[in-house]
Amino acid sequence: MNLLKPTVFVLGVLPLCYCLYQIGAISLGFNHSLGADPGKAIVKFNGEWALRFLLLTLCLTPLREYGIRNLMPVRRMLGLFGFTYAFLHLLGYLAFLLEFRFSDLAKDIVERPYITFGFAAFICLVPLAITSNTWMIRRLRHHWKPLHRLVYLILILALVHFFWLTRSDYTEVAIYSLLAVLLLVIRAKNWLSKKRN
Repeated sequence: MNLLKPTVFVLGVLPLCYCLYQIGAISLGFNHSLGADPGKAIVKFNGEWALRFLLLTLCLTPLREYGIRNLMPVRRMLGLFGFTYAFLHLLGYLAFLLEFRFSDLAKDIVERPYITFGFAAFICLVPLAITSNTWMIRRLRHHWKPLHRLVYLILILALVHFFWLTRSDYTEVAIYSLLAVLLLVIRAKNWLSKKRN
């Protein structure tokens, strides 16, 4: 059990290490696996990992209710990894696709709905990341849980963003969407059950 957090941390950092390795390979003129548009591939890669960590974080509460409790200590870490990769996703978009033209970012947010959904998801993630520490949990007290229910809205916004970006093969986004629907159904069922009681 003591190895759970270090193991999850190492596994969570691996996608970032892969990304940095690919960027280093491009910079030094070595072979890489990012295709003809490396910047776009990096942005997509980090966005997908942000969504995966978000889904993994949301899976832990239903698992706890079905008796699998030993994974709960890493929930905060998984959530912060989700925020980290979402931040890298946005940073990569700004750096590689917009070349830090912030006026273009504002224009994209207004004119491209998939950017609007993605940016809204990130903005909603920020207060969750800020308030994920023990000090903020104690400070917010009973307001903390309602705030962190934003995660379900974030999940929907992120899935719409991902779906809109998908051009041909919808298999991956379909799997994520089915998992999200299952998680939302379980959440709604538990909420109704508690309300009846």
